[in-house]
Amino acid sequence: MAFSERITRLKGSLIREILAAAQNPAVMSFAGGLPAAAMLPKIEWSGMPESMGQYGMSEGEPELREAIAREAQALGVPCDASQVLIVSGSQQTLDLAAKLFIDPGTKVLLEAPTYLAALQPFQLFGADCLAVPQEADGPQLDALREQLQQKPAFGYLIPTFQNPSAVRYSEAKRDAVAALFDEYGVTLIEDEPYRELVFDGGSATPLVSRLRKASWIYTGTVSKTLLPGLRVGFLIATPDLFPMLLRLKQAADLHTNRIGQWQALQWLGTDKYREHLAQLRDFYRVRRDAMQQALLEHFGELADWQIPQGGLFFWLKLKQPLDTRTLLQPALAQNVAFMPGEPFFVDPEQNHGYLRLNFSHVAPERLGEGLQRLASVIRSGQQVQLVQQTAPANAG
Repeated sequence: MAFSERITRLKGSLIREILAAAQNPAVMSFAGGLPAAAMLPKIEWSGMPESMGQYGMSEGEPELREAIAREAQALGVPCDASQVLIVSGSQQTLDLAAKLFIDPGTKVLLEAPTYLAALQPFQLFGADCLAVPQEADGPQLDALREQLQQKPAFGYLIPTFQNPSAVRYSEAKRDAVAALFDEYGVTLIEDEPYRELVFDGGSATPLVSRLRKASWIYTGTVSKTLLPGLRVGFLIATPDLFPMLLRLKQAADLHTNRIGQWQALQWLGTDKYREHLAQLRDFYRVRRDAMQQALLEHFGELADWQIPQGGLFFWLKLKQPLDTRTLLQPALAQNVAFMPGEPFFVDPEQNHGYLRLNFSHVAPERLGEGLQRLASVIRSGQQVQLVQQTAPANAG
């Protein structure tokens, strides 16, 4: 059977494979980014019009587009509802952008590390990915300038509680990054799925609100704050990009499901949504703090990390690096799951020794037990690595 050439670049989703293995109730999973089941809101369907079962507009429901435009304007995003496209989760934004911009060999700019499910569609379409290392407050600016000089088709950035690193760009870095994109005229794709999950105060306007020349796409979702099963996200794009993104959306799936759009509209901008967000932040803050204490107890000698100010993840760097992918099966054998850090990099073989740990899923009273098991697996792996490294020397 003859498949397309790009199928040779199609990679499976490691996170999906890990989540499947972690379905065993005995497994404590730090692997995924699933919202806590206890915090999924109670929803009502009784008022939904029967017309929601009919085909709809490719752009999305007009009222929902207006609501999203108002929310974005309040953040400083220069837009109106005509620039809003409702998508089937913000993941679809990445697929549409890949189709719009990428041919084999097209350069695209990414953070290092970056969102795994962005790497997948970009590499599927043949992108030549240019990586920019992250610092505690955002990307290394000299490296960003160097990569922008290569004229990538776009840069894909997650400036607010980045997945996987949990980095939130500082105000100074936001200004500097926006200025560089303007200077080189490179399109920016800004992804903000975790903006509302902030635990320690502070706020920062989106990068796109600071741009003066460059084209941009700003994308978000209700999956982290309402129900991921709704599969409702949005993109907002500059007028030069929007018409082509709309045509690609029409070709992909005609329109996002109207039932999910209607439900999202019942929440956005309402008092009950604001109350839900406050409860969500309090709930996750408790779990973040419990994870921090458990990590200090069990990982203090094994790894370094920053306390995340928002989002759903801790990002750990082992003090004695090893390929953490080799620890997956031993960890699962101990009924604990985690996400290796290597797949989040364009060049995984050059970036051993990172782990992403989710804190939304495991109950605080079980954290210590799960992290103790994982720490034991890591120590065993490091001991095996040490033996393997010293064996040739001893043989000589």
